[in-house]
Amino acid sequence: MVQIEIAYEGQLRCSATHSPSQTLVQTDAPVDNQGRGESFSPTDLVATALGSCTLTILGIVARERDWDLSGASATVIKHMQADPVRRIGKLEVEIRVPGDFDERARRILERAAHTCPVNQSLGADVVREFRFSWGSAS
Repeated sequence: MVQIEIAYEGQLRCSATHSPSQTLVQTDAPVDNQGRGESFSPTDLVATALGSCTLTILGIVARERDWDLSGASATVIKHMQADPVRRIGKLEVEIRVPGDFDERARRILERAAHTCPVNQSLGADVVREFRFSWGSAS
């Protein structure tokens, strides 16, 4: 169990404190939803969570097999939709993995990417598209 304390600061901005580490994260409503867009929006944090969770799971799988995943990175593009309600409609995740991985290793890592807890927690109505770039093409 992890406790997170969240305070509304006014002007559509919140501060969240991660109790175990005391790390602070601020959110701000996006410009297209009455905010200033000066920080991550709450839905931006969902997209960030998916990308960082995916890389973390890949890191665990790679470490278990003594594979070097150094330099791996991700880009997540969040698509909002307004109908029938404002929500995340689609998350595009591009994973870039440098290094030399054979087809078997690539399959293992690509399968593992879909097992991250954030991906497993998102509802079926949020479309997720994962793409991988391998080796020098990344």
